[in-house]
Amino acid sequence: MSKYVLVKKDSCIACGSCGSSAPEIFDFDDDGLAEVIYEGDNNKGVTLIPSDLLEELGDAVDSCPTSCIKTAKAPFA
Repeated sequence: MSKYVLVKKDSCIACGSCGSSAPEIFDFDDDGLAEVIYEGDNNKGVTLIPSDLLEELGDAVDSCPTSCIKTAKAPFA
């Protein structure tokens, strides 16, 4: 099942583990914090992450030391 994802930037410590685990989904913004970049989502949590990237997404969620990556079955906005 596909999911939606966003990064709660107020909790992000910019460790880079999400980008290492799922570089197609995450990168750093201009402030050096993680954000969702998949398909131009711009960390809004409105772009469906396809099932073929869910393993990488799960790895990113599991590796985040601050649990700032949030996933949902429906869009966030």
